Amino acid sequence: MRGHQPLTVVSPVADPDSALARDLFQLQQVSVNVDRKAILHPTSLTLQSGTLYGLIGHNGSGKSTLMKVLARQLSASTGQCRFKGRELDSWSGRAFARQVAMLPQHLPVTDDLKGHELLAMSRFAWQGLLGRQRARDRAAIEHAVALTGTQPLLSADIGSLSGGERQRLWLAMLVAQQTEVLLLDEPTSALDPGHQLEVLTLIRRLAVEQHKCVVIIIHDINMAARFCHQLLALKGGRLIAQGPPAQLMQPEPLQQIFDVAMEVIQRPNRAPLGVLK
Repeated sequence: MRGHQPLTVVSPVADPDSALARDLFQLQQVSVNVDRKAILHPTSLTLQSGTLYGLIGHNGSGKSTLMKVLARQLSASTGQCRFKGRELDSWSGRAFARQVAMLPQHLPVTDDLKGHELLAMSRFAWQGLLGRQRARDRAAIEHAVALTGTQPLLSADIGSLSGGERQRLWLAMLVAQQTEVLLLDEPTSALDPGHQLEVLTLIRRLAVEQHKCVVIIIHDINMAARFCHQLLALKGGRLIAQGPPAQLMQPEPLQQIFDVAMEVIQRPNRAPLGVLK
């Protein structure tokens, strides 16, 4: 790490509601190799309910690879990845879709759909063979709309919505899916600061109020420190640090993670703020 000792991966500090937390994902020495090249080195990790995890690090550090393993979009080359105590491969596609939902970085083209049509698609994993919407499906969608404040967007063409409005609508779709886990790949990358705040506030609410396990890939370290319960730092395909924002938001850890000198401004009753020297 260019003259620095590797950071020690530390055990997560318990949150106040840790008594309610349940282990969902358990990774033991999971690695991913492509063409004999290690994309993700052996990684051991436990992810719990009621927690918002932020994956941070350089582009190419292994964040997307780790998320794709969790989403079953990429198979591990070595190690074990379990969800609720079962190997990922032992889950059927529909059963897993009822448990884990993923929002990709590049959203599918849905410009010709209305908002309510997109939300209706969220219930596919729960509907019967004929795909008919039932009372419980309608209730799940109505709850998701109320939670995300997307009622005004239901009759709109998705192509006419702003970036923040689209993200809220897609999050509503994931909420209506009623999964315990949300995997979000850079959900704020194309948003202005105001919409970033709006979307991240909603994501944090989903973790806390709905007691979901939420994993997001996020590049803005200050936004990550403000909203996430735990930060997972990857570098060169290795998980080099894990802990609450207050622990990682220090000059030395930040320099080892990002290879740039940073100062940290400590603010009473607010998240620390990292700035370039």
